[in-house]
Amino acid sequence: MKGVVVKSTGGTCWVKDESGDRHECVIRGKFRMKNIRDTNPVAVGDFVEFNKEEGLSQITEIGKRKNYIIRKSINLSKQTQILAANIDQVLLLVTLEQPGTSTGFIDRFLVSAEAYQIPAIILFNKVDVYDEEGLEKMRTLKEVYSTIGYQCFETSLHDKKSKGLVERLINGKINVVSGHSGVGKSSMINQLDPSLDIRTGEISEYHQTGTHVTTFAEMHEVSENTFIIDTPGIKSFGIIDMAKEELSRYFIEMMAVLDGCKFNNCQHINEPKCAVKDAVEAGTISESRYKNYIEIYYTDESETYRKNNYV
Repeated sequence: MKGVVVKSTGGTCWVKDESGDRHECVIRGKFRMKNIRDTNPVAVGDFVEFNKEEGLSQITEIGKRKNYIIRKSINLSKQTQILAANIDQVLLLVTLEQPGTSTGFIDRFLVSAEAYQIPAIILFNKVDVYDEEGLEKMRTLKEVYSTIGYQCFETSLHDKKSKGLVERLINGKINVVSGHSGVGKSSMINQLDPSLDIRTGEISEYHQTGTHVTTFAEMHEVSENTFIIDTPGIKSFGIIDMAKEELSRYFIEMMAVLDGCKFNNCQHINEPKCAVKDAVEAGTISESRYKNYIEIYYTDESETYRKNNYV
């Protein structure tokens, strides 16, 4: 039988078949014997074949993926964690307070999305909790990303217009919602479809961070032909399987000026007559984005989860 993975808890998956029925499945052992470096060889969004059996069915084949969102795994005995596969776009929820999202985290996520040609939309959420200073800071950050071509929107869970906006953005697509714990992912999905009643968590008063209420990825059909994949809150986001020489190609404003560099292999750090550094100097590439490029460039992947939570 054929189907799509709609929920994954690690060793067990739920697959929805072509008739809409769900089957609890385990992963055939051979997938764990092929030097697979992922913590989850089968991800939500994967198209699979499975043998229907009494009790737990067994996944026998995984279809070719058109794309996926991947990050460095928290489990250091493994290499990577695939958050979701075969998606049309990602919605990255960003908050400046309760909890705060660093530009380092934003840029690492966007680089990964660019590497797999997945359109990314940034939702600056919880705008209702900001004072004037916070709103000004948020809009300055929003301008950085909208200027270079990303769709950016201001949203609030208490605003009906935000609900309508999100409905228009996701309509007819397979969407991934991601961000730190506590930024409002599950609350937003509940607003789109209250029948789901996804549990939400509180923000820590001391750390101003969210609690990990969503502990596994799950796909929800919120309207006809419109799907949202809710992912666990991410504290940090590590870049994986990307050559340093290619990194600048996934900063879209850098990609636009690369032809102006004197050297074809310019890494935009110490080289003379570098178009990227000239653009930073001129203010057409933001200093925060360039600093994050430098940080990612010099971060040893093996040290990724031991260095400052990517702040």
